[in-house]
Amino acid sequence: MNARRYALMFAAGLMAGCMAAGPPLTAQSPAPASSPTRTVLGPTLVLDPTDLRIGTTVQFARVPSRNELHDLQQTQSLSRVVLALQGWPGNYGELQSLEQLGQETDVVVVIPGYPPTREAAEAWNLANVRVRIVMVVDGPPPSSTVVADLNGMRGLERVIARVDPPSRSGFERLQRPLSFWKIVD
Repeated sequence: MNARRYALMFAAGLMAGCMAAGPPLTAQSPAPASSPTRTVLGPTLVLDPTDLRIGTTVQFARVPSRNELHDLQQTQSLSRVVLALQGWPGNYGELQSLEQLGQETDVVVVIPGYPPTREAAEAWNLANVRVRIVMVVDGPPPSSTVVADLNGMRGLERVIARVDPPSRSGFERLQRPLSFWKIVD
């Protein structure tokens, strides 16, 4: 009888947790036509169906300092740090603080546009941290050199292109998964 009672309580709690979600989010409006690139990515939510651990995700809109990362060591069950950056760090020195996290914490980076220089792309290879990079771009790569830089980035997990209509044209030599993002008003 006790087992059945606990099972019913668990089922009721599970249903209540599923119903506690808020209303669906509305679509975002695109940037005005006058701006050449849209760099605002908005809030980021990372859902990884292969990650079954219970843990805490902490998000920054910039690369955190060593002191901030040291304070994160006190966060209970820290499993992931999400960096929703507004631009590419220029060199390895700007990323070096991330090494304080260690190998047990995932770093997921959501970054707009293509790397401005080869040094910016290679900086991520120098960082001794487990990093997964998701790039959000507004069109195909500007040159084959940029594609070669992207293919050389160990941490680049996916490229998401905001192009309408969705087309693989220009991305043929990219050796990473490609997705398309369409915003509907």
